[in-house]
Amino acid sequence: MKRLWIACALLAAGPLAQAEVGVSVTVGDPHFYGRIEIGNYPRPELVYPQPIVVVQQPQRYSPVYLRVPPGHAKNWKKHCSRYSACNRPVYFVQDSWYNDVYAPRYREAHPGHGHHDNGHGQHGKGHGKGKGKHD
Repeated sequence: MKRLWIACALLAAGPLAQAEVGVSVTVGDPHFYGRIEIGNYPRPELVYPQPIVVVQQPQRYSPVYLRVPPGHAKNWKKHCSRYSACNRPVYFVQDSWYNDVYAPRYREAHPGHGHHDNGHGQHGKGHGKGKGKHD
């Protein structure tokens, strides 16, 4: 009987134990992956010299600059939909340029933006999308 009560208690506590706690990351944070606006920033250092396009369409899109985990750039066809960028040319910026040039300047121009907890276990990917995993 005692085992039955313990099993019931564990089952009842299960949903509480599975509550998600996480961190959201915004542009300028070292853990941010996603679209960045180059604007007046210095020319970015790129992973590949030419933009990558997964889905060729008759409509021409201007290229976008993205910072993505290394595995995403290497297998872009698998990951492009997470960034809403399968149908457009993408330049992947190097981590060193993002961390040493872009992020410090962005934080300077946008005080108050940066690392914050949203309780959902997701890392921002530009415009609040994505999980920030390195799969």
